[in-house]
Amino acid sequence: MKNYKNSYKVTEKALVSLSVYNVGFQKCGPLYQWGPGIRDHYLIHYIISGKGFYRSHRHLHELRAGDSFLVYPNTEVLYHAAEDEPWEYAWVGFAGSDASMILNATDFSPETPFIRNTPSGEAIHRQILHIYDARGNEFEHAVEMAGQLYTMLALFLHNASHSDAQNSASSYVQKGVEYISSNYSYAITVEDIADYVGVSRSHLFRSFQTVLGQSPKEYLTAFRMKQACYLLEHSDLSVTAIANSLGFDNSLYFSRTFHRHKGMPPKEFRAVSRSADPDRGLQP
Repeated sequence: MKNYKNSYKVTEKALVSLSVYNVGFQKCGPLYQWGPGIRDHYLIHYIISGKGFYRSHRHLHELRAGDSFLVYPNTEVLYHAAEDEPWEYAWVGFAGSDASMILNATDFSPETPFIRNTPSGEAIHRQILHIYDARGNEFEHAVEMAGQLYTMLALFLHNASHSDAQNSASSYVQKGVEYISSNYSYAITVEDIADYVGVSRSHLFRSFQTVLGQSPKEYLTAFRMKQACYLLEHSDLSVTAIANSLGFDNSLYFSRTFHRHKGMPPKEFRAVSRSADPDRGLQP
């Protein structure tokens, strides 16, 4: 079989919870290599045939057909095809507020960023192709690609071998994230989230730290800031209206929070994003 590469990169990541960044499949030539380098998103590869090598955290792993491996954001990695039997793989890159929570409930981990003889491997491969078939930069494409990605990740969840304690923490975090996603536009507190989940504030804190590596308050603020970026880029709402829409009862506090997270005030962020892409606003 000749070498080939079919890939698609998404230019507009319209969804906050989970967005596909890129997707594709490739038959590599001998010793074909990516890296060393880092990604700003998660990237899952499923190996269709052949073999190759994946280096992460200074550990080198030989992987073969049926295995899968995960690239974590901001982690230096290198991977290359074998010389005698170069691999063929399919991949999907993604990010979003749901990504780390979902992946923490799978058998991937920073210490073991691969799964050998991946259960439901052929189904995972098919789902990646479905994501590729749904490609496009319109909002409807983003929704369909995200839906297909959720289905693919559910296959990894279904076959995970986590402990009951880990599953409980993930369940609490999932309920907390659901509450935040539905109520972030109100002046909700961490106590409100804990009451909805049905655990104490300290238990919720530990669960979020275990699964996501951040507190519920940090997650809520980051979620609001990502929504704020979207509204600043894609709407003509005033800063005060955006603050009110995100559960802030004080626009000055919102502006200070935004500046702390993004390194510039909201109005400057809007001006910079509009100058980079003048068609992003909703003005006719």
